[in-house]
Amino acid sequence: MVKLGALVIGQSPRREVEEEIRMVMGERFELDLRGALDGLTKSEIDELTPESDQDTMFTRLPDGSGVKISKKAVTRYGANQLAALIDSGADHVMVLCTGEFPEWTERFRVVYPSRIMKHFVNALQDGGRLGVFVPLREQSEKAKKQWTSAGYDAVVEPLSPNASEDDCRQAGEKMALHDPDLMVFDCISYRSATKRIVCSNAKKPAILAITASARCIMEMISDKESA
Repeated sequence: MVKLGALVIGQSPRREVEEEIRMVMGERFELDLRGALDGLTKSEIDELTPESDQDTMFTRLPDGSGVKISKKAVTRYGANQLAALIDSGADHVMVLCTGEFPEWTERFRVVYPSRIMKHFVNALQDGGRLGVFVPLREQSEKAKKQWTSAGYDAVVEPLSPNASEDDCRQAGEKMALHDPDLMVFDCISYRSATKRIVCSNAKKPAILAITASARCIMEMISDKESA
């Protein structure tokens, strides 16, 4: 049976993330999901406060709560966890975050959703207006710069992955006013249910990071391996 290693930027377990992956990939593989902050107490995590907007990340903890954390701290703690996943003998290893980690990409040859999303979107739409959802308002400017530099007229709106159905509907209606050609849910914590609600109100297609990344992994697993 194929073994897939996955690293979330918070803590494991993340049952909702596993559900999204298995919705795409099925049950015929072993998933070893770990967290960059595994082993830390809640109080220790609370101390990992971002130094700036550029250092701000969002993650959902195992209890479902959403927290802001420092990217520098995630990078520091996560390096050891990622190395351990690779050493565990996993056939494929994926970082479950759409953020960019240059310190990791220099050391670890694994799957990065940030790269997947960039090329996935580019394959579907070369330029044009892109509607981007990010978890936190502090991430808006950075996301706009990233997608603008990739050649898109990017409109960024904050939407918590823990948003209510009403908030998702309102987000979809607000994004519809910008009339994007395509929308992107630029965080692994967004779920298919959120995408469905937003898309039904925005009346536009969208790319979901977690399922797009899972489909990329599927392409590397042959029928023989997954049987």
